[in-house]
Amino acid sequence: MQAAIAHFLEEPTFLKNKKMQNTRDSESNQDYDLNTPIKSTSGLRQGLVSYGDKHFSLFLRKVFIKALGYSEDALSRPIVGIINTFSGFNPCHANIPQLIEAAKRGIHLNGGLAVEFPTISVAESFSHPTSMFLRNLMSMDTEEMIRAQPLDACIMIGGCDKTVPAQLMGGISANKPILPLITGPMLPGSHRGKRIGACTDCRNNWAAFRAGEIDVEEISAINEELAPTIGTCGVMGTASTMACVTAALGMMPLRGASAPAVSSARLRIAEETGANAVAVAQAGRKPQDILTKESFLNAITVLQAIGGSTNAVVHLLAIANRHPELQGMITLQTIEEIGQKTPLLIDLKPSGDNYMNDFHNAGGMPALLHVLRPLLHLSAMTVTGQTLGEVLDAAQSKRVSFSQQIIRPLSDPLYSSSSLAVLRGNLAPNGAVIKASASKYRSLLSHTGPAVVFENSIDLANRIDDPELPVTKDSVLVLKGIGPIGNPGMPEAGLIPIPKKLAAVGVKDMLRLSDGRMSGTAGGTIVLHISPEAAVPNSPFGVVETGDLIVCNLEDRRLHVDITEEVLEARILQRKQRLEGELGPVQARKQRRGYRGLYERSVNQAHEGTDFDFLTANGAS
Repeated sequence: MQAAIAHFLEEPTFLKNKKMQNTRDSESNQDYDLNTPIKSTSGLRQGLVSYGDKHFSLFLRKVFIKALGYSEDALSRPIVGIINTFSGFNPCHANIPQLIEAAKRGIHLNGGLAVEFPTISVAESFSHPTSMFLRNLMSMDTEEMIRAQPLDACIMIGGCDKTVPAQLMGGISANKPILPLITGPMLPGSHRGKRIGACTDCRNNWAAFRAGEIDVEEISAINEELAPTIGTCGVMGTASTMACVTAALGMMPLRGASAPAVSSARLRIAEETGANAVAVAQAGRKPQDILTKESFLNAITVLQAIGGSTNAVVHLLAIANRHPELQGMITLQTIEEIGQKTPLLIDLKPSGDNYMNDFHNAGGMPALLHVLRPLLHLSAMTVTGQTLGEVLDAAQSKRVSFSQQIIRPLSDPLYSSSSLAVLRGNLAPNGAVIKASASKYRSLLSHTGPAVVFENSIDLANRIDDPELPVTKDSVLVLKGIGPIGNPGMPEAGLIPIPKKLAAVGVKDMLRLSDGRMSGTAGGTIVLHISPEAAVPNSPFGVVETGDLIVCNLEDRRLHVDITEEVLEARILQRKQRLEGELGPVQARKQRRGYRGLYERSVNQAHEGTDFDFLTANGAS
């Protein structure tokens, strides 16, 4: 009580700032004293344009910023940039104008100056050929705009699948104080008395439509209800996974991972982020100082416990490899080892039955991390300067409650371990990923069957529903040519549709393999991110043929094509000669112009994060 009274009696921040104004004005007058060196580490004085005269550079900068109406008092405060990724093509980001205003409020109430600026916006359903193709471009834009602007800290507002990892990648590389602010998930809709939501229910209802189980009128009605509000997908898809992972890394308020996009809580989180940004700016707390190996181990533990998106594996590898001290330390083996000791605890689609607002109402990330506490590295730092353990202690003091139906205890998990598992073998020497918890039929996790091969997505579209397709429920569907280089951009086409003739007789799941990705909202027995991808000349996956026996064994973590080593090597050699020939695709990539040419020549493989080689911490090597 005494502390609360003292807080209310404390001198308001704006009065303290007013008393400091004379000091600031005095410092401002020194800006043009040619005998006074300019300290270029903060505010408008940092990153001055190279005119050869720092005093003139600062003078000119102030000339033009004052055209916007800023006073010397405003310009002398910590400058917090706010990245605006609003776009009419991005419904996940439709609440950004409101978030910006709330974040500005938090900044200004705490003595900072908020300045917003744009970067590109990447939306999952609107980005051709795929949003992953543009993730690295967005990371470059983010990095260079943070580096270029005179910012003491930067709030990065994102939400849709690839935007948050792109911002983390760019922010870590720029290494100025950064604070992610998530747009938040949408609420579920309703159809015939049942809750439905994007985008797990998009996929299962479309599959039912393909199978003839529902008619065109019903699928049209469902289309109206799958995304009833703005925000990111309302299940544990990639967007929500990256929100939870970002919170586990210690980069944002824990409840910021799950508050709905349309809630007042989301606006309060934005205001809190603004307040935190001023404190982080004053402390100079940079991401490369905050993030450690333990931070990423915590993030991967959360990834496994929430049954998160397979996409997060690629993103986490790319994010870690932007850190000079962590490049190469977080690998697929790290994902596998943590998975073996981490149970699936969250009952959310696609691995469970519920939606993100249920998770939020059950206590969200604070509640989950309390359950996971024995598995976490509590000494890991957070952006606030507290350790994760200290953050959880503070959350515990607020008596966070949670539903054990949504967030299971360690003693009663939804899935015992390894929601996400890593497979290796002669088909995937560098690894592949499977979301085992999303398999509809566990028997398929240890399955041997003949391959039905599609060379690329066009071949798939042309033949998947052919009545003459030589396929049975025991076949293994194989889709090549959708890896990082092959499409290009590694599209979410790994959820190969069940052939119509099998869907019509009730087949709901099959073992499916690809070098691409699938949406985090999707389910099924699907092996993804096979590395090296088929577009690489020496890829074993690239030479699989229809009729080859494919062996997938989750227990042994094995993915194998049952042919002799001699036959496999002979196929690879023959194909390598064709791909690298004068008229082959390798030569074509070397000559291709523009961003696509840069992408195809520079992107690394899935087991390294599909980043550009020259953007990793150590650059191209």
